[in-house]
Amino acid sequence: MSPGIRRLFALATVFAVAFAAVFALRVCQGGRSVWDFLPGAKRQSGEFRPETYTLPDLPPLKVEDTELLNRLNEEYARLTAAVVPSVVSIDTMGVRTERLMDGWGRSRIRRYPTQGQGSGVIVTKEGHVVTNHHVIAGQQQIQVTLHSGKTYPATLIGEDSLLDIAVLKIKGDEDFVPLKLGDSSQVRVGQLVFAIGNPFGLGETVTKGIISAKERSLSDNQRDLFQTDAAINPGNSGGPLVNLHGEIIGVNVAIYSQDKENPGFQGVGFSIPSNDVKEALTQILERGRPVRGFLGVQMRDLDAAVRTAINYDGALGAVVMGASAGSPAEAAGLQAWDVVTKYNGEPIKSTSQLISLVQRSRAGETVPIEIWRRGQALELKATIAESDSSASKPAGEQPQGRTRDAEQVLQALGIAVRDLSMPEIIGGFRGAVVTQVAKASLSDGLVKPGDLIVAVNQSQISNSNEFYIHLAASAAVQTTTLQVIRNGRAIRVNLPGLPREE
Repeated sequence: MSPGIRRLFALATVFAVAFAAVFALRVCQGGRSVWDFLPGAKRQSGEFRPETYTLPDLPPLKVEDTELLNRLNEEYARLTAAVVPSVVSIDTMGVRTERLMDGWGRSRIRRYPTQGQGSGVIVTKEGHVVTNHHVIAGQQQIQVTLHSGKTYPATLIGEDSLLDIAVLKIKGDEDFVPLKLGDSSQVRVGQLVFAIGNPFGLGETVTKGIISAKERSLSDNQRDLFQTDAAINPGNSGGPLVNLHGEIIGVNVAIYSQDKENPGFQGVGFSIPSNDVKEALTQILERGRPVRGFLGVQMRDLDAAVRTAINYDGALGAVVMGASAGSPAEAAGLQAWDVVTKYNGEPIKSTSQLISLVQRSRAGETVPIEIWRRGQALELKATIAESDSSASKPAGEQPQGRTRDAEQVLQALGIAVRDLSMPEIIGGFRGAVVTQVAKASLSDGLVKPGDLIVAVNQSQISNSNEFYIHLAASAAVQTTTLQVIRNGRAIRVNLPGLPREE
């Protein structure tokens, strides 16, 4: 190595040592360690210094500063503790069927398992549970889980699909804790309410809100619901809406959501008033089925064509198209083209409202009916009868002879439908959705894919099985009327009966 290179190396070494010494001195003066700057180097375990801290011992406000809120908080907790043991979670299992059609109009049936969740409330010490009809519709197995965690099978005692109420009986030998059904006629807009249920399968959940409105309607068949802003989510269906006394004033049934595919709570939920629930419950427990009033009249909403035809310029009413032979309507003197303006003192705004009022009337009750007839105002009295299967047959229809095989009837009509999805059900829809109509069938051109069929001959349906049963039984002997929702409009579609079989 040459002398010049050695001198340069020695100078560089001295410079590096001097720089390191000055750097280390300044780091130590700053309270840090040289080891902090060496990668992979670790502190010794004894070098951690505990932090000094002081936690507050007192809240910012004293108890006497929020005395009213403390009392309210305690009362909310007591109310919840008293109500929650009567609320149950419901799990269902079943097998659904779906009718499919190929390009040649031939049908086949596909079966697939289904599961569902919902809520319910115990209303008798014997273990009767009230829930929504759509929670258990078409399900073969029903299981109920109590607040204590015990699980029991349950049987279906009866159902009211029009009101969307079902009554179950828990198969258990213990004394159950029921809740009282309150008087929903005393409910006021603005009063505090609590909704209890099993949202998303999470278990018992309590939410608080107020009654936002009364007499809301989700459909032509389901009217006079309570609206509340207490949070109601998927799985809450069938759970109770209670007042500050812990009484049931409603049964939660649906929410409003603009997103039908992924509905979520938006501050608008609906509940069936407890008086309607109690009436349906009593009828089901005593007779096994709901009992509805029957007038025996075919109605139509007023439109421009009808108003012109009968020269009627009134604001309200529903027009009579005909009365069934031997019906209470015929006995009362109702005639075609009469306009019903009031029923039992209540102004009539639509056909659906009148049908709802008639169905809620007690069999044997005599009600006043105010009508308009050729420019004159008259009052008639009708004695309401009990509705039965024969009551819904249109006047003048006669059997066509030998009943055809159900599969043959459905094949000729050529309609395939599907059950509603859970988001559609939660959104307040009821019925079955048309998926396909066979070409050259009796329904071709009358029914369209996407139609929501809500009733067959004024009998509400809740799933595809009910639709096929009603359709096959009706079309084999008579013209069949379907109540359809198409593009947001309610229409009626008349399907021809099958020709007489020779």
